[in-house]
Amino acid sequence: MREGYRRLLGRQPGLSVVAEAGDGEAALAAFAEHRPDIVLMDLSMPGGGGFSAVEAILAGDPQARILIVSMHQGAVFAQKAMAAGARGFVSKSSPPDELVRAIGTVMGGRRALSTDVAQEFARTMVEEDPTTGLTPRERDILLRLMRGMNGRAIALDLNLSSKTVQNNLSQIRAKLGASGDADLVLKAQRAGLVPAL
Repeated sequence: MREGYRRLLGRQPGLSVVAEAGDGEAALAAFAEHRPDIVLMDLSMPGGGGFSAVEAILAGDPQARILIVSMHQGAVFAQKAMAAGARGFVSKSSPPDELVRAIGTVMGGRRALSTDVAQEFARTMVEEDPTTGLTPRERDILLRLMRGMNGRAIALDLNLSSKTVQNNLSQIRAKLGASGDADLVLKAQRAGLVPAL
């Protein structure tokens, strides 16, 4: 697999492979020696694995650009990799041009996902979005809470009684399994609910 990637990247203008590693420890040593512009990292490696190597590289150089190339297509792997600090995630089953495109995207300062992983990500978000069960009024109240408004301000803004707003907030907390308003906002943010400015 590495040989195939090396040939693919060697044919791209402006790209060259400066080092290769077969395990996490060798990857750290190669990064320290060569300081590449971008690192392609597999998650399934001996010597601590890819996640550990990503975290170790970023601990030494927080600006390092790391693109995960993995046999795993699940959104959970992509989420975990991004949380660890990777800038992109491409599955090994993606067409070669997706890897090249992802490298350009990450080098341009943006995040990259291969099409199959992005679709899995979107499907998971839709299926797991806990805010889809909220009524339009509950969603309006939650959006205002996320903008930093308190119950009284929300009541004034929506022309509702404070009691109605508090009752709705209780319902929202119950539906989202939130322990309080701060937890409620956090869960809504994780679900991708963004308040209008």
